[in-house]
Amino acid sequence: MNIQKTIPHINHSIYKIILFVLLFSASAKAQIQKTEPPFWYAGMNNPELQIMFYGKGIAQYEPSVSNNVTIKDIKKTENPNYIFVTIDTKDIPASELVFSFKNKNKVAFTQKYSLKKRRENSAQRKSFDASDVMYLIMPDRFANGNSKNDTNATLTEKGNRQDPSGRHGGDIEGIIKNLDYISSLGATTIWNTPLGEDNDKQHSYHGYAQSDVYKIDPRYGTNEDYVRLAAEMHKKDMKLVMDYVTNHWGITHWMIKDMPTKTWFNQFETFTQTHHRREVITDIHASKLDQEVCIDGWFVPSMPDLNLKNPLVAKYLTQNAIWWIEYADLDGFRVDTYNYSDPSAMANWAKAITNEYPNFNIVGEIWMHNQANLAFWQKDSKIGAIENYNSNLPSVMDFTLHNQIGSAFNESEATWDNGMIKFYNNFALDYLYPNPDNILVFAENHDTNRINDVYKYDFVKYKLAMTLLATVRGIPQLYYGSEIGMGGDKSKGDADIRQDFPGGWNGDKNNAFTAAGRTTEQAKYFDFTSKLFKWRKSNEAVHFGKMTHYIPENNTYVYFRYTDAKTVMVVFNNNATAQSLKTNRFKENIKNFKSGKDILTGKKFDLTSEITLEPKSAIVLELE
Repeated sequence: MNIQKTIPHINHSIYKIILFVLLFSASAKAQIQKTEPPFWYAGMNNPELQIMFYGKGIAQYEPSVSNNVTIKDIKKTENPNYIFVTIDTKDIPASELVFSFKNKNKVAFTQKYSLKKRRENSAQRKSFDASDVMYLIMPDRFANGNSKNDTNATLTEKGNRQDPSGRHGGDIEGIIKNLDYISSLGATTIWNTPLGEDNDKQHSYHGYAQSDVYKIDPRYGTNEDYVRLAAEMHKKDMKLVMDYVTNHWGITHWMIKDMPTKTWFNQFETFTQTHHRREVITDIHASKLDQEVCIDGWFVPSMPDLNLKNPLVAKYLTQNAIWWIEYADLDGFRVDTYNYSDPSAMANWAKAITNEYPNFNIVGEIWMHNQANLAFWQKDSKIGAIENYNSNLPSVMDFTLHNQIGSAFNESEATWDNGMIKFYNNFALDYLYPNPDNILVFAENHDTNRINDVYKYDFVKYKLAMTLLATVRGIPQLYYGSEIGMGGDKSKGDADIRQDFPGGWNGDKNNAFTAAGRTTEQAKYFDFTSKLFKWRKSNEAVHFGKMTHYIPENNTYVYFRYTDAKTVMVVFNNNATAQSLKTNRFKENIKNFKSGKDILTGKKFDLTSEITLEPKSAIVLELE
């Protein structure tokens, strides 16, 4: 703007004063490049708020704040571009605060900061639980609802659907447009792999190497689109779970280029990658070196390891998580690589979140292969208590059951430890969990072989696996596309288990989102899955009912889920031949019931003497 042209009648000295003021204002405005959290909420249970101000040379200034707000602490690090200001928001209503930054007792510039009003009953929000069915989506591979955002000028990797490991264009809008499809499966909850900005040069579609944790990746949409996704889901009585990452960020994160402090990320003299042997965390014989490398080593070279032992980092991540819950109206977290981070810091992180939201569920990825190691990480674990540890983590992922699903149904001839006995042995160790109803059960996810590939596309085995997931304790999780027969072999690379959902892109020859568009084979998978999990939605016996199971005989397995009002009997025949079972053995649970109706076929079974099952089949009976 030419000031002399717009204000032609002022003299030269006044012009210089105005120019100085405008230039000073412009430089002052540019002084703060980032404020995080960008805003906060009034009336939080924990009134302490740590605000990070970032800008060139900002540490030379002394901050103060308006509205009689108390500054409890000011932290400056060796990097002069950061100030961490902790304020007390207790009894401060939703309002606009003004931070003033002084140099030599003169205000150099100011920064507005909003305390917003919370949603009604925000703290008491209901989370996901065993009455839900979770649907896991890799957003880039699900549906492209807005092709205009496939490529973004500010981000390195461009859209290229021809590259199996590239960005394919799936986005938030694509999820919103297909909510009815997901709901028609009986799913009530959606877990998306991370939607935050990931500016890696390649393979950025998975989202686990975030470059800005307060920003939705523009190739998925905007922050406002994410809020809209939650709102649209809530209209349909569905729940939104965010995939949160506490262990690491991406190598392109803006803080990597200008670290707040040398200890923000874990660093060794030479690059050190974690050895992934998480057993050392609980191993009473483990060396300190092995424990340090496990917790502080980087997951991969492109994912810098966050140092949660640094109180500034721990507070930053805690507030970021709470900010997303409040801002996007979230219903839960799934936390990636949960036990790769400092255990004490993670316990504090989980506790801070559940202090704010007492009903909020958080499920951690504890990828370990025995129940003791898994149970250690669930809140109030007596195993954890042996080492004076409480994770405060409500839920864990049941990787032991995942392992058995991947093998047992392929074992038609039982031995002492093969076949259906694997499931019996798995559930026989449920006493180790403080809350077995609140663990996530699954046959596959975005990091494992597709279950249909594991079963060589044998639909009969798929039905057995889904029947198990729908009727055992815990929260069942489905992986997008398997319900229409999609497969994938992880040995061929991650792209093979993360293929595009057919019909998610304009021009797809096959649209499996609609009944009319599904092939005969896709319809077979979908119709079975939908009927099974829609039934589950309204059956409390398989949500929170007790479980009694019987030692498998001849590769058959029987268990009951029951409440005072309802009893469900589940019978598996894992043999290649038909089997008959005498019902007198199960009298303890059958009691005075005379018959049972199969929820899938409607067929009635007489329970007074014996029942016969077809080869490789299962029945789910509501007892009458």
